[in-house]
Amino acid sequence: MNGFEYIGKNIGKIDAMALATGQPLFTDDISFPNTLHIKILYSPHAHAIIEDIDTSEAEKIPRVKLILTYKNTPQVLHTTAGQGWPEPSPYDTCMFNKKVRYVGDRVAAVAAETEEIAYEALKHIKVNYKKLPAVFDPEEAMKEGAPVIHDEEGISGVYNPKRNIVSHIEVKAGDIEKGFEESDVVVEDTFEMQYAQHCPIEPHATITYLDEYGRLVIRTSTQVPFHVRRIVAQVLEIPVQNIRVIKPRIGGGFGVKQEIILEEISAFITLKTSRPARLVFTREEEFVSSRTRHPMKVTVKIGAKKNGIFNAIKMYALSNNGAYGTHGLTVTSNTGSKTLPLYNKAPNIEFIADVAYTNLPVAGAYRGYGATQGYAALEQVVDEIAEKLGMGPAEIRKINHIKVGETSPIFKALGEGREGVTQYIQSEATDKLLELGTKEIGWYEKIRKPAKEATKVRGIGMALLMQGSGIPLIDMGAATIKLNEDGSFNVLYGGTDIGTGLDTVVAQIVSETLGVKPEQIIVYAADTDVTPFDKGAYASSGTFISGGAVYNAALKVREQILEVTKEIFGEFNTKDFILKDGFVISEKSGKKVSLSEIAYQTLYLKKQQQIMATSSFVSDSSPPPFAAHFIEIEVDKETGIITPIKYVAAVDCGVAINPELAKGQIIGSIVNGIGYALTEEYKFSQTGKLINSNFMEYRIPSSRDIPDIKTILVETYEPKGPYGAKSVAEININGPIPAIGNALYNALGIRIHKLPYTPEKVLEALKNKGA
Repeated sequence: MNGFEYIGKNIGKIDAMALATGQPLFTDDISFPNTLHIKILYSPHAHAIIEDIDTSEAEKIPRVKLILTYKNTPQVLHTTAGQGWPEPSPYDTCMFNKKVRYVGDRVAAVAAETEEIAYEALKHIKVNYKKLPAVFDPEEAMKEGAPVIHDEEGISGVYNPKRNIVSHIEVKAGDIEKGFEESDVVVEDTFEMQYAQHCPIEPHATITYLDEYGRLVIRTSTQVPFHVRRIVAQVLEIPVQNIRVIKPRIGGGFGVKQEIILEEISAFITLKTSRPARLVFTREEEFVSSRTRHPMKVTVKIGAKKNGIFNAIKMYALSNNGAYGTHGLTVTSNTGSKTLPLYNKAPNIEFIADVAYTNLPVAGAYRGYGATQGYAALEQVVDEIAEKLGMGPAEIRKINHIKVGETSPIFKALGEGREGVTQYIQSEATDKLLELGTKEIGWYEKIRKPAKEATKVRGIGMALLMQGSGIPLIDMGAATIKLNEDGSFNVLYGGTDIGTGLDTVVAQIVSETLGVKPEQIIVYAADTDVTPFDKGAYASSGTFISGGAVYNAALKVREQILEVTKEIFGEFNTKDFILKDGFVISEKSGKKVSLSEIAYQTLYLKKQQQIMATSSFVSDSSPPPFAAHFIEIEVDKETGIITPIKYVAAVDCGVAINPELAKGQIIGSIVNGIGYALTEEYKFSQTGKLINSNFMEYRIPSSRDIPDIKTILVETYEPKGPYGAKSVAEININGPIPAIGNALYNALGIRIHKLPYTPEKVLEALKNKGA
């Protein structure tokens, strides 16, 4: 970006050296003397009542200090979702419950001197279960007479617990039936997306202890430290002021750590024993008992005129939330709200969705947050209707997508669990994305009719995407910046760098605004005692919301510096001053003064004051990034194996504050999406037990599975974002499923409607086609 010193520059991550040299940065890297180790007993049944639980034999084991069950823990209904208060997720969860609702639900926890002793004690807990009928299919779960999963008293925020319906969503614009009647071509199709896990390299980990004043300290791998503090206080019925939450470095989040699922257990044990406590998930526990992506069946129906303009779009989503309702309403709202506005030329739109409880693992926040499932269906139906009209996939998208200055009724009608906001697009370069992407992939040279002769066949496909940047009028971030004697700055902000490089982006924003090198910025984040509030790392909000707060605080500090400089220079027009290389310089007189001198003047000499400022940021809109994805694949007709050959992602994320970090997020998101499209899938026994809870049987992409990925950043300027920035890290997971699906159709003329695209399904589709 021309004219900027640090914005748009590829500055290395400020924590890179510490990470590369193995410094103790992560939650479990630091140990405390006298720590108790916690292990959890899980339900072997999908649906059961605990008629009796006997811990007496386990308690006799030497060095076992405490055992928790529903009998001796608070029975406070709450949500585990780390969302802004009041949370749109239902209050349907207790720390421990007399009823278990899936294989992997909590039954008891043991705190002992070692992990081995804790594991041994679990074997001596005797539980008598009364098994109940279970239901695993969301359509069956919503039927009259199905087993009722949540029949307890006091739950709130559930649409119809007697029918296992967590949420029902219904939004309409125009006259949908008339829209289809007046269309020249109508296409309808259904796609079903599967359970999948986030697979962060670092599982959930929490250590709790009491500080020297007897306050509870929670050191935890979380995306939402301030929500952790509030919800733990709620569950344990203690004041917020008695809790401090510290977020160390995080070894991956992707949404799974937007939950409070360990912290309250470890905290309760620390309060009961006055000893440090440690609870770290194994990989199997991460699969079974943390959170997953929402399995979802999505039906899309599009009607279009002969000229290709869409006249009606209808989407129905059926979402499986598993045993508890966390994130159900908001994820499934996004299935419509982040997809349907992309094609705003259709005057008639309908989005209906149901979210159901089942006796399977709990779904939660996952990168893409419902939009992934929506685009999996929408972008394949767009290709289908283009074919019926005899139009090219790029051409039909060009004439239907939303443009600068335009809006969609869906923006206002459908937010994240509540009414949205009216917003108009202020930055967008979608036509350029399509132009550059088709050129890079060689679209018009490679597009072809389905092949019949060759054993190995290539095909290409595309998908057009949009997402958002934060949740408007809900998410807020805050930051404090102060000047030190040597001209450096401390930045204290509540945002959460989960490996994305947000701390580095924050340093670049402050460096640009205050005219110092990033090395002179000391960033400290996400400590509820020290930093201002921030909603956390989710909803594509890091750079936009947290970065926006930092930018506002930096502007206030800049103003204070310039006011002091006026007196030093004896000049009164601050418009003549610039901040550069640690100095304030008057372009009028040539005078200059160092920030260090200004700090000494204000801290020790004249008009003593600390140059510092705190500021917040909340947005009245959620500016969407846009992306056009393209893939070339090779399919072996004899084995059914799909091999990605080349992937192109053309992305508009506004001004990329750090282009290399942005590209890293794009590539990581695409790899995540390729795994979801081709290999990742939970497999269950007939009794609801997960049977592939390890990396041998649940296969995520390795370096050998990744194609050549080309990223193209197309710069626009978003006036609401810091230095014109929008989000980038989440949108790109939405492209691989529909792009690969469309490429598969281009190669072989088949569509697979139940994900993932496994070799077995490819061969079955070819057999059914008669190929």
